[in-house]
Amino acid sequence: MLAVCTTVLVLIALYYGRVILAPVVFALFVVAVVWPVQAALQARLPRLVALLITVVAVAVVLTGLATLIGWGFGRAARWLIADTARFQAMYQQATAWLEGHGFVVTGVFSDFFSVSWMVRTIQGIATRLQSVASFSVVALVFLILGLLEVEDTARKLRRIGSPQAGEKLVRAGATTAAKLQKYMLVRTVMSVMTGALVTAFAWAIGLPLAAEWGVIAFALNYIPFIGPFVATLAPTLFALAHFESWETMLAVFACLNLIQFVVGSYLEPRVAGSALSVSPFVVLLAVFLWSFLWGIAGAFMGVPIVIAILTVCEQYDGSRWVAALLAGEPPPDPEPTPV
Repeated sequence: MLAVCTTVLVLIALYYGRVILAPVVFALFVVAVVWPVQAALQARLPRLVALLITVVAVAVVLTGLATLIGWGFGRAARWLIADTARFQAMYQQATAWLEGHGFVVTGVFSDFFSVSWMVRTIQGIATRLQSVASFSVVALVFLILGLLEVEDTARKLRRIGSPQAGEKLVRAGATTAAKLQKYMLVRTVMSVMTGALVTAFAWAIGLPLAAEWGVIAFALNYIPFIGPFVATLAPTLFALAHFESWETMLAVFACLNLIQFVVGSYLEPRVAGSALSVSPFVVLLAVFLWSFLWGIAGAFMGVPIVIAILTVCEQYDGSRWVAALLAGEPPPDPEPTPV
C-alpha cells in the first residue's frame, strides 16, 4: 500500500512540476548525447570556448530541425485549410453513409473542419508555441549548467560511500549516456530513411506535398508507435481527399505501413542490437504515460527515460531482475567491479 501511495504521489509531482521538470530532463538527455563533443573540444580548447561551441551547435541543430518540421506541418496545415470545403463534403457523405447503416454520428464530429474548429486549432497552436518558447529557455539554461558540471559530478559520485559504490554510479551514468547516444544515432538514421522512403513513395504516386509528408514522417518517427501511426494516417486521409478513391487510399495506407514496418520492425532492431532492446509493451506504456505527464516532450523522452532506468537497474544485484523483466532481450551480465 505504501508503494502504491508513493508511486501516485510521484506521478502527481511529475505532472504538476512538468513546466520545470520536463525541460530539465530534456536538458540532461541532451547533455548525455552531446558530452563526447564537449569533451573532445575541451581537449583542444579552453573549457568555456568549448562550451560555447557545443551550446551554439546544439541550438543551431535544434532550431534547424524545428524550422524544417514547422515547414512540413505548416504546409500540410495550409493545404488542409485550403481544402476545408472538400473535407467537409467528405465528412457529410461519410456521416450520411454511416447513418444509413444504423450508426448515429451526427453531433459527434459535426464541428470538424468548420470555422470555429479552425479558430480553436489556431489558438491551440499559438498556445503550444508559447509553451515551446518557455521550454526552450529553461532547457538551454540547464544544458549550459549540466555541461559545466559533468566532470565535477563524476568526481563527487566517486566519493560517495566506498570506492566501489562510487565507481559503480559513475559507470552506470557512463553506460546510460552511451546507450542514449546510440539510441539517438539509430533513431535519427531510421527517421531519415523513413522520411526519404515516404517522400519517394508520395512523389511516385503523385500525392501532393511529397516532401512535406517525408518531413512529417521523419519528425514523428522519434515517437514510437504513436508517431508512425499518425505519420501514416494523415497522408492516407489526404490521399482519399486528393484521389477521391477508397481503393487508392487503402493502397497508400498499406504501402506506408509497409515502409514503417520494414524500417521500424526489421531494420532498426538489427542496427540497434540487444543493448537498446526494450519490451514493446513497456515502450508503448512509456509513450502513453509520459505523454500524459509531459505532453509531446514526454512522448519523445519516454523511451530514453526507460532506457536510463533499465541501465541503472542492470548495475545492481537487487534490481537486475527489473531490467531482465522489462528488456526485450535478457541484458548482458555487467562487468565485475574492479577491486
